[in-house]
Amino acid sequence: MESEDLRNAGLKVTHPRLRILGLLEQAKPRHMTAEDIYRNLLEHGEDIGLATVYRVLTQFEAAGLVLKHNFEAGQSVYELDRGHHHDHMVDIDTGKITEFESAEIEELQRKIAAQHGYEIEEHSLVLYVRKKAPR
Repeated sequence: MESEDLRNAGLKVTHPRLRILGLLEQAKPRHMTAEDIYRNLLEHGEDIGLATVYRVLTQFEAAGLVLKHNFEAGQSVYELDRGHHHDHMVDIDTGKITEFESAEIEELQRKIAAQHGYEIEEHSLVLYVRKKAPR
């Protein structure tokens, strides 16, 4: 399926592209930095350089295969574009990223935009959070 995904995105099927796409498909957590991908490739004996990882991720982003997020808490992270919208919470102490969906939040955003005479074309919601201290 991965080689078909590459072809459908207009990309030539190469070993680095297949390996990186495979890693992103199996990623747990779903968000990985380029360095995370590079380290994983090294751990599995792959001879794919960091510059190649960045180049492939840029190509994947341009082809619509991955989403790149630049959260304030750190480096850029990448995830496969699975075609459905979701928002993120970033733990500012650990960097952990949690995805969530809320129909109520989506509706409220549409209403606010409409009240100001706009329609939402695209948006991103990121909540920067910290664990509550026990009482």
